[in-house]
Amino acid sequence: MKKQTATPERAAIYTHYKSTKYQNEIQILFDYLQDYVVTATMATTATGIVQKSICRYKRTLEKMGLLYVIEKKPCAITGLPAQWITTNPFLIPKSTDCQLSLFEKGCNNG
Repeated sequence: MKKQTATPERAAIYTHYKSTKYQNEIQILFDYLQDYVVTATMATTATGIVQKSICRYKRTLEKMGLLYVIEKKPCAITGLPAQWITTNPFLIPKSTDCQLSLFEKGCNNG
């Protein structure tokens, strides 16, 4: 894994999320993921939260129905396959598959 160098942008994000406004790390992660679609490693770099904690918070938010896995592709930092996640439902791409759901109409029915 490549070591990330400090940049003014990362420092500003880190400072913002470490301010006294936020009481806990899960809230910091949730708020960060409202604006970005990233991997856990990328979120660690941006927020300063330990990756093991991010994985635990990710699972908690998934169980609450507040976190979405957008796609699986290589991480921009590690280059390894990873889940790209967000907490913003408006960032979820529209599905083109026509699999029927119990409560939704089919593709041809509108």
